[in-house]
Amino acid sequence: MSMSFLTPKAGDVTADAAGSSRLLKGGKRFELTTAGRIIFGRDAVEDVGDIAAGLGRHPLLLTGSAVERAEPLLALLLKQGVRATTFAVPGEPDVELVRAGTALARRERCDSVIGFGGGSVLDTAKAVAVLAVNPGDVLDYLEIIGRGNTLGKPSLPLLAIPTTAGTGSEVTRNSVIASPEHRIKVSLRSLFMLPRVALVDPKLTYLLPAALTATTGLDALTQLIEPYVCKRANPFTNGLCVEGISRVARSLRQAVRSAPSHVGGTVVDREPTPEEAVAREDMAIASLFGGLALANAGLGAVHGLAGPLGGMITAPHGALCAALLPPVVEANLRALREREPRSDALLRYDRVAQLLVGSADAVADDAVGWLRALIVDLDIPRLSFYGVGPEHIDELTDKAEAASSMKANPIRLTPAELRRIVESAL
Repeated sequence: MSMSFLTPKAGDVTADAAGSSRLLKGGKRFELTTAGRIIFGRDAVEDVGDIAAGLGRHPLLLTGSAVERAEPLLALLLKQGVRATTFAVPGEPDVELVRAGTALARRERCDSVIGFGGGSVLDTAKAVAVLAVNPGDVLDYLEIIGRGNTLGKPSLPLLAIPTTAGTGSEVTRNSVIASPEHRIKVSLRSLFMLPRVALVDPKLTYLLPAALTATTGLDALTQLIEPYVCKRANPFTNGLCVEGISRVARSLRQAVRSAPSHVGGTVVDREPTPEEAVAREDMAIASLFGGLALANAGLGAVHGLAGPLGGMITAPHGALCAALLPPVVEANLRALREREPRSDALLRYDRVAQLLVGSADAVADDAVGWLRALIVDLDIPRLSFYGVGPEHIDELTDKAEAASSMKANPIRLTPAELRRIVESAL
């Protein structure tokens, strides 16, 4: 009897026990980079004084627009003799904001940097930490709109403390910076930009309002799905993505439902129930895993579109990703079935559906339906809510084709396919 069916040809794929696919012969080269040290856990922030003191005695502390929210952190630093200069980040970083932060760090002779806030704060902190010790201007190093020079010196020691569960910026090597002049967001990137320490405390997310919990959570989900199905997926990131997607599927709705009330701009503080605390912890882990995955595998068309779009309009990055995620998954599935029906990514999309739906019988198309229902449940607005209209589509698709995130998408999407994605999300 022939046993040829036991010896697959090179390049054949199968699904492993976890449902993700792998090459039976050969394999992919990959490398792993992340923060020098990752600390995760409830109340981990209580150790911030000792950690910061090991990095420097005069850090630049970057916060959100409400600097007073960092007062407990400043008190913990002072107990260890660490005296910080503060710098507020009122929104997503742009060229001028990065210049201002860099100038302050140089002028005050800061010996380290602490980022305490959401993705915008952490991205700004990474940029400031590295530019403070490298000569010249931010445009000397930015890709696409700048000179694209290589950063030659390691950054100031950086401690990254996220207060949202979404971007995973605490473990990535790039900073996304907007240039209003060019109507685009581009990346400053270098291995030197990896934080020395990433401190993730789920309790710091307990007071996030429902809308921010939803949009940042959907950013985290996007950053787990895209690396899992992308061209550069690898065994390390696969495991992170599977675990992270399952946590988002079971906990994002709970985290949004249990978000604290805000009355007259004041948060109604209360202790979360055990179930609510677990949901917040799940989302913090998912965000961390998404950052690790995207930094070591890649992203795809959702971020390929959301990045340029964020440079054209004013809108939360997570909200843009949320609106684009279902139509991108749908477009990728259609393109793969038409042009690459043996692609490993199709099996991976099946696994995504199984994780989201919670059924071993789910198939890729079920993921699209689940995602669309989630967007409705969480009251995520369509792109038109932010002023995106048909007049933006040509510029957006042109910029998206050149975006670095697009290179890892499981299949190259045509301009017509990109146009249909945006039209579907309007």
